[in-house]
Amino acid sequence: MNDHQKSLILSSSSQFPPPQGVKLSYGTSGFRADASILQSTVFRVGILAALRSLRTQSVIGLMITASHNQVSDNGIKVGDPSGGMLTQDWEPFADSIANAPTPQELLQLVEEFVAKEGIRFDGSRPAKVLLGRDTRPSGDSLLEAAKQGISSIVGASAVDMGIVTTPQLHWMVRAKNKGLKAAELDYFEQLSSSYRCLLDLIPNGSKVEKAENKLVVDGANGVGSEKLEGLKKSLDGLDIEIRNTGKEGVLNEGVGADFVQKEKILPQEFGPKDVGIRCASLDGDADRLVYFTLPSESSSKIDLVDGDKILTLFAVFIKEQLSILTEGGQMVEDGYHARLGVIQTAYANGASTNYLRQLGLEIALTPTGVKYLHEKAAEYDVGIYFEANGHGTILFSDHFLSWLEAKNNELASRSKGSEQKKAALRLLAVSKLINQAVGDALSGLLLVEAILIHKGWSICKWNGLYQDLPSRQLKVKVIDRTAVVTENAETIAVKPPGIQEAINAEIAKYPCGRCFIRPSGTEDVVRVYAEASTQEAADSLANSVAKIADQFLGSRSSSSV
Repeated sequence: MNDHQKSLILSSSSQFPPPQGVKLSYGTSGFRADASILQSTVFRVGILAALRSLRTQSVIGLMITASHNQVSDNGIKVGDPSGGMLTQDWEPFADSIANAPTPQELLQLVEEFVAKEGIRFDGSRPAKVLLGRDTRPSGDSLLEAAKQGISSIVGASAVDMGIVTTPQLHWMVRAKNKGLKAAELDYFEQLSSSYRCLLDLIPNGSKVEKAENKLVVDGANGVGSEKLEGLKKSLDGLDIEIRNTGKEGVLNEGVGADFVQKEKILPQEFGPKDVGIRCASLDGDADRLVYFTLPSESSSKIDLVDGDKILTLFAVFIKEQLSILTEGGQMVEDGYHARLGVIQTAYANGASTNYLRQLGLEIALTPTGVKYLHEKAAEYDVGIYFEANGHGTILFSDHFLSWLEAKNNELASRSKGSEQKKAALRLLAVSKLINQAVGDALSGLLLVEAILIHKGWSICKWNGLYQDLPSRQLKVKVIDRTAVVTENAETIAVKPPGIQEAINAEIAKYPCGRCFIRPSGTEDVVRVYAEASTQEAADSLANSVAKIADQFLGSRSSSSV
């Protein structure tokens, strides 16, 4: 690193002093805090993104958003060359530079990291970073801070993609690095054409008439409502009404997927007139999706169709298409067996896991966090993951897609119009419709709609695949959350000694009982999750285990999540 580069970093970083007394940590959602204290952090992540681009010789993404948080918050996260999240290997560097107290200490950290990673500054390798932001008022000033950070690295350039959903930006990064068109119109075209392809392949046209066609979408007063308006122009035959568009309401306030999933009540602008109608909620940056219905005018609670049910719908459909190929001998004759995996965390409702097992699907559990789910899903030919909060996607391996393309071409020449050919085309369409970079509420919504039409299912039929077990989540404030150590995807507490045996003794008292504890990743609390055959039993089990945590850990209090 030459003197000119050092001078650039020192002079530009002096314009963005870090907030006093604040320590930020890069997690699954990147850095996230009150927008008023984030300028320095966003500037420094701009530096990191430029370095990441130099190191990988790829386009990198920076998304300015706080997703489902309140409108006064904001955040920033990095999109890696694949369109996925920043590699975990770089997270400690992100933490260290975000919290460096002076420009001199920041420069020292950058110099050390550049040397360790072997990043060259000879000018022969330009760096490019795509920038996106959601609709928050603070986005513009943070965008400028990010640009300043990027331009403080010689040879780095920022490309402002404007106001976009988080999944759009990740999709654009992935497309750019694959040498494909990556504008917003290209995103819309890929989703809409893949959706139409799936509709064209419906085995019985009468099924379209059986499925309930009206869909009402809660846009969370965020960016997703604007993009869905643009997308639906190219969707013939799907009647979408969008509410909470942001023209009047407040972002994520009493609206959105996070609110609906946690509270299990109607978002604003929904009421008795919507009884029986298929409804969906996006979150503030449109990377989460849940469905719901209002069962009756007198009901104050909704019937929630969460991420577990979305995963189940996708898994049923994908398994059916793979089975059609297998029945035709297409996956056996060449010795290739596609491996389909369903990835969940311990927070997935036990009823969903049992249902998927009964279907004969391979299920893998990971620790909580999208980065763990995504990483595990990538080990399969087709890996499907979703969290109950509605964040998830389907990953198709390059090897499987290459095989599928070849098989599709072969079938076109000798079995045109066959069920095997249609199954291959459906799987290829799904691989293009679903956003393989990251969870995407818009692409997920279109895939849900296509499958429901394909199967002729109402939302009630879909929701009735299985009945969720009643559950309860609590959090227990503790002095030191690191005293709890877990294994087996956070389902077993191995420390402190004896605590798991005490939890097991409580679980044994309840029919269909299941309970685990895990330390929070962000605050000094231990989280308790319990399931049982009735809500009363689930509440009782959660409270009993919270008391056990209190006895073993010297906790201060507990409260519902």
